[in-house]
Amino acid sequence: MAITSANQLELLQTAEAVAREKMIDPDLVIQAMEDSLARAAKSRYGAELDIRVKIDRKTGRATFARVRTVVADDEFENHHAHLTVKQAKSYLADPQVGDEVTDEVPPVDLGRIAAQSAKQVILQKVREAERDRQFDEFKDRKGTIINGLVKREEYGNIIVDIGRGEAILRRNEKIGRESYRPNDRIRCYIKDVRREPRGPQVFLSRTDPQFMAELFKMEVPEIYDNIIEIKAVARDPGSRAKIAVISYDNSIDPVGACVGMRGSRVQAVVNELQGEKIDIIPWNEDQATFLVNALQPAEVSKVVIDDDAGKIEVVVPDEQLSLAIGRRGQNVRLASQLTALDIDIVTESDESARRQAEFNERTNLFTEVLDIDEMMAQLLVSEGFTNLEEVAYVELDELLSIDGFDEGTASELQARARDHLEAANIKALETARGLGVEESLIEFEGLTPQMVEALAKDGIKTLEDFATCADWELAGGWTTQDGKRVKDEGVLESFGVSLEDAQTMVMTARVMLGWVDPTELEASEEEAEEEDEEA
Repeated sequence: MAITSANQLELLQTAEAVAREKMIDPDLVIQAMEDSLARAAKSRYGAELDIRVKIDRKTGRATFARVRTVVADDEFENHHAHLTVKQAKSYLADPQVGDEVTDEVPPVDLGRIAAQSAKQVILQKVREAERDRQFDEFKDRKGTIINGLVKREEYGNIIVDIGRGEAILRRNEKIGRESYRPNDRIRCYIKDVRREPRGPQVFLSRTDPQFMAELFKMEVPEIYDNIIEIKAVARDPGSRAKIAVISYDNSIDPVGACVGMRGSRVQAVVNELQGEKIDIIPWNEDQATFLVNALQPAEVSKVVIDDDAGKIEVVVPDEQLSLAIGRRGQNVRLASQLTALDIDIVTESDESARRQAEFNERTNLFTEVLDIDEMMAQLLVSEGFTNLEEVAYVELDELLSIDGFDEGTASELQARARDHLEAANIKALETARGLGVEESLIEFEGLTPQMVEALAKDGIKTLEDFATCADWELAGGWTTQDGKRVKDEGVLESFGVSLEDAQTMVMTARVMLGWVDPTELEASEEEAEEEDEEA
């Protein structure tokens, strides 16, 4: 691609050949040539000059010109590239700042080194144009399936020819241990298309859950026509997957439509995914029902949802435990991904033992503190009383509704419960003050003496300390470490403080200290209410 001034038509021929080969606009190649010729001319005439080159698109003739810009007197720096308004009057009738004066200069004969440098500039521009063209072509195809040919393998990554460019299938995006040879046909999901300084811009995947969803869309016309919708997908690539579907036509069974006649539709997807077993599950708005479906083929006895912790406890028959969990926890893990909830699976016998332990613990509490016999304590627990606060401050009629409880007995029980709580409060406040807790925290509305004591033992002794706490530090929460959900114990979690309660108390403390403007707090609360209404 050597450029010489002798053969002017060679410039146009070269530009057309390169543009045709790389499938880009010939004008981009000619612009690159103009830039490279201008750079070569600057090395000849001087880098301080503003040399511009224009190639005639019909004849190929290259015109070299020196351009000088009219600038204000205080901006005049380079006499090779600048003119003052006064100097420009020799060339222009009415010069203005920003006008340009152009003088043609003799063409430059490119030597071997200059020609090689120009060639490198052109190649660089062509590569950039090629990458831009590839990005523009594939950016709108992100999230779709594409067919290609395997070109080569580099460090476990597969380079795929996708027609007008190359794409990369990374090693961790392949299913299991599948391997490919050059010229093998391959079907992939376009996971991402982005600009990169070097190398491929199109990133492919065969392990992405949406790859399976797109395969079903190709095989099941009802999904393509939006009669059936895929609501959620979870995969253990190459092994097993779960897909949740819903039909918007009551006459069409979503599961049956995805399975197809004699399993033809789902089998086509299974074959593409290297034999991956697929559970097709009917989606349901009711979270518990959906989870029961998601844990198929295991049977579920009961579902207990904990909205605050964002997790679900599932009770299964003892003989169904291994089936519900699956090999290496696969079944419950996929069900968890599908429902976006943390799932705990327990057997009926374990749940029964736990319930009995809780029953005995509460019975012993009431027996010891209220000084009543075991029969009466069991009656309280059976009626749903879990702690002394409920006994002390519940309406008297609720106690009277229990068989065998008269007004005298109920009043005596409440008096004993209140006396015990009052003594415990006094002791908790003494302990808290002994640990150095300030009165501002003790008097803070919403904190009981026992809560203040717990805060003090955790090093939170002032209103300022309390205001710097995060809501999850008080109410507890869940974090993900190494792919596993880990429980963070909250200082006030044992007192039944929710994340919402903790957030309200912390923000109130910040307002009291002047850290937060109350009007901003009200505005944020109104926005939250509006979001809840929209949801």
